[in-house]
Amino acid sequence: LRYSRVPRHTGSRWPRSPPTGVMSNDPWSLSAVASLVEELDKKLLVMLRDGSKILGTLRSFDQFANIVLENAFERIIVGSSFSDIPLGLYIVRGENVVLMGEVDESIETEGLVMVDNDEIKRAREAEKAAEKLKDTMLSRMDFLDE
Repeated sequence: LRYSRVPRHTGSRWPRSPPTGVMSNDPWSLSAVASLVEELDKKLLVMLRDGSKILGTLRSFDQFANIVLENAFERIIVGSSFSDIPLGLYIVRGENVVLMGEVDESIETEGLVMVDNDEIKRAREAEKAAEKLKDTMLSRMDFLDE
């Protein structure tokens, strides 16, 4: 849509603002949620606030960026190992989404080795325990900073 210029008698040469409720043709004015239309029926990777990575086919979304993924699974990666835990039809609340993007299936698991779900869960727990130990050690060494 194009808007006429403000009448010259006001002294302004700038176009008027669009009326309330009317969208302009400016592609940058589309909301982030509206841009999800282009991602429908594509395989997406969704990273959540808790750090989990969910992959699935985007089937639906609403004005709050809540999304519905079909054939979804959680991908757990520890080191160079990974495992996919099936979730099925999965609904994600929009406020939990940190990052979302299309998956390039040709390089999706490049450099990674698929392992059993139980094995990856044990590796993840070991990784968490090691991180906790590291944090404990660093907190005990705080006196060195003084």
